Amino acid sequence: MKVLIVDDERAIRNSLKEILVEEGYDVDVAEDGLIALQMVDIEKYNVIFCDIKMPNMDGEEVLEKLIGKGIDSAIVMVSGHGDIETAVRCIKKGAFDFIQKPLDLNRLLITLKNATDKVSLVKETKILKKKVYGQPMIGESAPMLHIKDMIEKVAQTDARVLILGPNGSGKELVARSLYQQSKRSAMPFVEVNCAAIPSELIESELFGHEKGSFTSAVKQHKGKFEQADGGTLFLDEIGDMSLAAQAKVLRVLQERKLSRVGSDKDIEVDVRVIAATNKDLQKEIAEGNFREDLYYRLSAIVIPVPSLDDRKEDIPLLVNHFVEKNCSESGMLRKSFSDEAIKMLQAKSWPGNIRELGNVVERLLILGDSIISAQNVRDYVNI
Repeated sequence: MKVLIVDDERAIRNSLKEILVEEGYDVDVAEDGLIALQMVDIEKYNVIFCDIKMPNMDGEEVLEKLIGKGIDSAIVMVSGHGDIETAVRCIKKGAFDFIQKPLDLNRLLITLKNATDKVSLVKETKILKKKVYGQPMIGESAPMLHIKDMIEKVAQTDARVLILGPNGSGKELVARSLYQQSKRSAMPFVEVNCAAIPSELIESELFGHEKGSFTSAVKQHKGKFEQADGGTLFLDEIGDMSLAAQAKVLRVLQERKLSRVGSDKDIEVDVRVIAATNKDLQKEIAEGNFREDLYYRLSAIVIPVPSLDDRKEDIPLLVNHFVEKNCSESGMLRKSFSDEAIKMLQAKSWPGNIRELGNVVERLLILGDSIISAQNVRDYVNI
């Protein structure tokens, strides 16, 4: 666990560091708030002890700036002139706790343990939420603002949405954002990658099967449509779905009913369908690979997702996002990117889109200097 002590009195910060190092903590010190803020930009700390009365910038202002940065650290305020009013004010501003000088060793260690437990819990919760809901949509470019505006307008309806865009551009994030903002967000979100399921199994996967309906059907199975009942079904890479499966999907969309493989019984389902593909469906229709009537059923709303090359102004925000993501999830040393490095990344073509950028940022965090330079980009990125 990494701890930062911010105090203008050298004797206090050094003695506190000595105590915590003996307890097994990795400890850094800062003599004022300005230095602490610079250190937090470079290093990630689990717990920060911050004195209130300091020159240049007092502890309450430091607290406000740290909270404004959105850091996950638990911030413990320390004061020799503390009162209840000050303590309450600091807690309201986002401090984890407030302790008074002279510091009681037992109280200090208990507070530190509670703070580290809280940070671990917050981290685990964020990871779980990302696994369930996916990553947030990052970007303030004109194309991204247009997409966010469309999502806000469409999410609360049950309109079917077709998301178009190249591989790695973030189509799944758009689908999950639609789901999270919808009235169905408390119900299941079920994802199907149509390209990853063999054509002979796609019908069983989507619509389910009865026991004994084919050789390996040893028990009854509910398909993805039934699993998503009341919620949202995301059909990713729908352009790769077989024509036979397309016909059955069309029936479900038209009649809101399905029948499992091996059964003639109709089952009613209430599902909002969101589909996505990287293919030109109009071309697929012309070539006989995709049903025109299904296309029109799916495309009440069409959301085109731009390639990264069409929104390069978002690259600085995306780089910061991937730095935070990698450092939070793997405990990797936090690094920053020089302006020259960012400009080089913006000048590069990105055929792999956001997925490729994420891999490049991870590579540079592992191999680059503490401040990732243009030379690091030249050395480790195919420009």
